[in-house]
Order: sequence, then structure tokens, then C-alpha cells
Amino acid sequence: MSNKISEFEKDKVREEALAEFHVGDTIDVHVRIVEGEKQRVQIFNGTVIGRKKRGSRSAFTVRRIVAGEGVERTFPLHSPWIEKIEVKRLGRVRRAKLYYLRERIGKATKVREKVALRRNR
Repeated sequence: MSNKISEFEKDKVREEALAEFHVGDTIDVHVRIVEGEKQRVQIFNGTVIGRKKRGSRSAFTVRRIVAGEGVERTFPLHSPWIEKIEVKRLGRVRRAKLYYLRERIGKATKVREKVALRRNR
């Protein structure tokens, strides 16, 4: 039975690769929205606070602050509704899940930026 499930899930995995991103990164997720017969692309930007890596069921959660309220959205990674993902800032974190950001407000929600290593020789 599990062979049939794994075969079915292989067909659902997205072939083209989306941008490589990690927990703590600030990203823009371009999502296709259908309203009646019209389609448009809406951009949801925020910080990645968690990822689930489960094959075709992989998902990631993005959090942002809108009008003083925290808004989180979980996206299936292999969804056909996701047009593309743009990485805006690389975050430097030491946790796999950033759920502690839910209790923080204002500047306390900032994540340090990863800076490329430079050597002066």
C-alpha cells in the first residue's frame, strides 16, 4: 500500500526548482489568486518561521506583521498556485523553528542578517 502512495506522491512533486531558502530568511511568495474567471498574482512577504520537509507534502510557514497584527500563512511547497519565491534577505538563526517570534512585537521580531564571510589578504 505504501508503494502506491509513494508512486502517487512522486507525480505531485514540482519539477522546476523554486528559490533555495531557509528558516529565518525574508522572502516574497508570489501566489496565484483566482477571483471568478480572473487570475492575478499576489505577493506575500515575510520571514520564514518553519519548514516541513515531507516529500510532496512539504510546506513552509511565513510570518509578517500587518497593522500591528501578526499574520502567518502556511504554503505547500509543491503547490501549483505558487508562481515563484524570491529571497530578499538571508537570516542568521540558530533554531529550526522560529515560533518564539509569535510573542514578540516591534523591533524584537528582527532576525539578524547573514553576511558573507570576507577575508582581507
